[in-house]
Amino acid sequence: MSTSDHSAAASASFTVSVPDVPDAALEAEELDPAQVLSGNPVVTGKVLWESPDGGQVRGIWQITPGVVTDTEADELFVVVSGRATVEVEGGATLEVGPGSACVLREGDRTVWTVHETLRKVYQITSAPRPADGP
Repeated sequence: MSTSDHSAAASASFTVSVPDVPDAALEAEELDPAQVLSGNPVVTGKVLWESPDGGQVRGIWQITPGVVTDTEADELFVVVSGRATVEVEGGATLEVGPGSACVLREGDRTVWTVHETLRKVYQITSAPRPADGP
């Protein structure tokens, strides 16, 4: 398949509207209080697209300053604004800011120290949800 054929096939399968990411309105998301180590971080987000089987999700996510723990999914993200230190248990410590592109692996246990409200665009890939019965 040529590049132009691939682009045509991709655009035929779905269309995604890309909002003004830095100013896009986001919706409140729940943060488990057990994940909060310090501060009073608030999480908001917006799913832009999800595959029918739930195996891929793309969206925008934001967190205000504080320190939180997480267990990651397979994720690629790019920071749009803000700054944070992401410590991966048994691995690297990442200093992320505008323009940083990061990949996290499913099962990575992390500690996020958010210094300035952080906004990112992301794609998460996970095992598809099982189909409903026969």
